[in-house]
Amino acid sequence: MSTTVPDAPPHPAVWGADAYAEALRNGRGPLYLRRTDGWLLPLDVERWCAAADETDLAVLGRCEGSVLDIGCGPGRLVAALTAQGRRVLGIDVSPAAVARTAAAGGAALRCSVFDSLPDEGSWGTALLLDGNIGIGGDPRALLARTAALVHPAGLLIVETVPADIDERARVSVAGDPYAGHHTADPFPWARVGTPALLRYADAADWTPVERWTAAGRRSQSPSAARCFVALRRRRSLPAARRG
Repeated sequence: MSTTVPDAPPHPAVWGADAYAEALRNGRGPLYLRRTDGWLLPLDVERWCAAADETDLAVLGRCEGSVLDIGCGPGRLVAALTAQGRRVLGIDVSPAAVARTAAAGGAALRCSVFDSLPDEGSWGTALLLDGNIGIGGDPRALLARTAALVHPAGLLIVETVPADIDERARVSVAGDPYAGHHTADPFPWARVGTPALLRYADAADWTPVERWTAAGRRSQSPSAARCFVALRRRRSLPAARRG
């Protein structure tokens, strides 16, 4: 069965906004996703700009073959895999993210996941971590797209929200949320917990093969736990395991 790439618009290059670029250059926030109703989601810029931590390395240890890091940000995962001698490519719409990834010794392209990409259909593993299942505001379309990027036995590792959430909203990137200084045009984003992800994955020809949770850092609350799901292309599984 052939996979049809969904007719989804590319994720806009709003992540090149000054607040985000400045946060990546400085390696720290504050930085938020700001919903149009004023609700704020803090972004963990300090962790993104640091070296891969124990939780990250446990994820990377599950990767198979060549790795495509979708929404690579400042490139900590790309850098870690490169240091391990793995073949890895990061993609991101932010010029600052791509530049920081390159400075860390990793390979990255400035593009959207919905653009034409190198080696489509042959990546061993695709990563959607740090909330990147939200890219484009349509998890079903994003999961269908990643199915076209990995090879028929490919793996996808997704980080989900540690709650039963299935939310789509229009957001902007904000530094100081009270200064009104954020991207002018809101863009679509999504937040999903594991139950919602599994529903979308099933419709996009993915089957879960592993789920796990890692505790947050000691300085964080229990709600900061990170949740992950590993998915396998369904066509690659024996018939007895399907469904």
